[in-house]
Amino acid sequence: MTQKTLSLKDAEQQVQALRKQINDHNYRYFVLDNPIITDASYDRLMQQLKSVETDFPELITPESPSQRVGAEPLTAFGQIRHELPMLSLDNAFNEDDLNDFDRRVRERLDTDSAVEYACEPKLDGIAVSLLYEKGLLVRGATRGDGTTGEDITLNVRTIASIPLQLLGEGWPDRLEVRGEIFMPRDGFEQLNKRAKARDEKVFVNPRNAAAGSLRQLDPKVTAKRPLDMYCYGAGIVAGGELPDRHADILERFKTWGLRVNPELRVVKGAAACGEYFARMSEKRETLPYEIDGIVYKVNRLVQQQQLGFVARAPRWAIAHKFPAQEEMTLLKDVEFQVGRTGAITPVARLEPVFVGGVTVSNATLHNMDEVARLDLKIGDTVVIHRAGDVIPKVVRAIPERRPEDARAIELPERCPVCDSDVERDEDEAAARCTGGLYCSAQRKQAIKHFASRKAMDIDGLGDKLVDQFVEKGLVETVADLYKLEVDSVASLERMGKKSATNLVNALKVSQKTTLARFIYGLGIREVGEATAQSLVAHYRELEAIRSATVDQLQEVDDVGPVVAAHIETFFRQEHNREVIDELLKVGLHWEAEAEPEADAAQPLADEVWVLTGTLHNMTRDEGKAILQKLGAKVTGSVSAKTTALLAGEKAGSKLTKAQNLGVRVVTEDEFVDLMQEWGVS
Repeated sequence: MTQKTLSLKDAEQQVQALRKQINDHNYRYFVLDNPIITDASYDRLMQQLKSVETDFPELITPESPSQRVGAEPLTAFGQIRHELPMLSLDNAFNEDDLNDFDRRVRERLDTDSAVEYACEPKLDGIAVSLLYEKGLLVRGATRGDGTTGEDITLNVRTIASIPLQLLGEGWPDRLEVRGEIFMPRDGFEQLNKRAKARDEKVFVNPRNAAAGSLRQLDPKVTAKRPLDMYCYGAGIVAGGELPDRHADILERFKTWGLRVNPELRVVKGAAACGEYFARMSEKRETLPYEIDGIVYKVNRLVQQQQLGFVARAPRWAIAHKFPAQEEMTLLKDVEFQVGRTGAITPVARLEPVFVGGVTVSNATLHNMDEVARLDLKIGDTVVIHRAGDVIPKVVRAIPERRPEDARAIELPERCPVCDSDVERDEDEAAARCTGGLYCSAQRKQAIKHFASRKAMDIDGLGDKLVDQFVEKGLVETVADLYKLEVDSVASLERMGKKSATNLVNALKVSQKTTLARFIYGLGIREVGEATAQSLVAHYRELEAIRSATVDQLQEVDDVGPVVAAHIETFFRQEHNREVIDELLKVGLHWEAEAEPEADAAQPLADEVWVLTGTLHNMTRDEGKAILQKLGAKVTGSVSAKTTALLAGEKAGSKLTKAQNLGVRVVTEDEFVDLMQEWGVS
């Protein structure tokens, strides 16, 4: 009986049977590493499936194994905002760092017992997120900046080790799987071999090859690349439950057809982690993929939740990097770069050298103290150190190879960008350009800082656009931003009439701000958000701040003699005063800060509060603003001086510390009730 003589019912049964066979064989091949048929037999099954689907196209579904390739090329990648941020990991570079990590974990868990850790290799690949709904793969995204990634759904569907439909049963209705997409060594070598044969550019290392393959706009190109994936954790879980241990979650993943690194082990204590690290160090070069370290994760989820997070990293995990690779090369020259604050940084120009998987031709020298410490001279043979993705640095010179014509490295007396004087304080390592807002190198960074979210929050004014404004001479100071016209903006690269109009409108919106944002946006050295807020709370008016003396400024909370000197110096510079006056002239304004009311209006005066967890009736920034309005000082950490902790949902270690210290804990509902008592709407 030929395919064309099948009834629709028979064809449907055959398609389902073939798909089940193929999915089972994928599971045995990719997850169990135990295939029971040859590649040729597998190919024949796939051809049978495609043949039936060709005759009965109404039976084709997105999750069919035949549909891994075939989507139309994209013109650009869309953006996906992660429902839960994809955090990075802090690093450990030696045994002491590992022991410190374990000590901090045990202290925060308040235990002397050995903590259970899940250990697995840290693959040198691309972190991705896969979303399954009702067991079907519906979305793939890169990690991106941790908050927003690129939509690579069509491309991840082409990777054979990623199931389009989860196997088995018991998976949650919505399950986000996180892992690393990488290119195995053999696949990388074959890819480069084919590229060389075609006289095409070869990839530098497997990680670059994986990244380049995953970001192809044509999924058919990705499908031809030997990509693979190991899953290392879960994100969103809804409509179901997962085990209460990290390693058990990964074992459950395997039953659903998701590939997990076979080197995963569960151990107890830092010593056992170190032993695992040593074993994997020895095994590293024999693995079929590249790794750059080991990841340790507290295995019990309840302990992970108790430990919580800091900034953009969890407290319950760390990446233990392998020793950095080092190579020797020639220090050809030293150039000096100028940063946003005017800091003059020496940069080594090197004879290009391949180290740590990349070709290095530049390395920072940080400051002249570092140059002196290393006893560097131009012409020296130097050792370059690169640890993981850390910026390469010069770690030492080799005096025995120093040529007779080696030249001393001297700090320039004039700024290499604007020719202003260069000054260096006795108690500071960094030298600085005095050009301020006149220096074009500082100008770019000053504008970017001024436009940033916590300053003027100018929507659409990105770094590349700022670069163009400065390079085209459209913006010399931040005040010039508000003189931009739609036509001049639209003429820039990658800008059209609509984008230009949106930017000009965003600039108009930003003209109404707060005095604290304005002060922060000026970029005064060591004046962050909190200091700007303290200045405004104390003086309430811009003129009072910019006319204050060093002694007067030190009367402000958190302002010491160094910061006071920076503020006074900034406002004493005529060109800074001119820019501020011009900003006011072009329309920047804010509501006047109200005079402090009677004590009854500030029931939290002299109190110290901390916020933690997720708030549902307000954002954390809104909660902070309410507390400050009521007279409280808001800090980021709990201590014996803390008056109260406002604890939202999923409060972590701060809540534990507050309870241990006997600090008052206020829930969000209690805080809302208190707001009503205090007359805050």
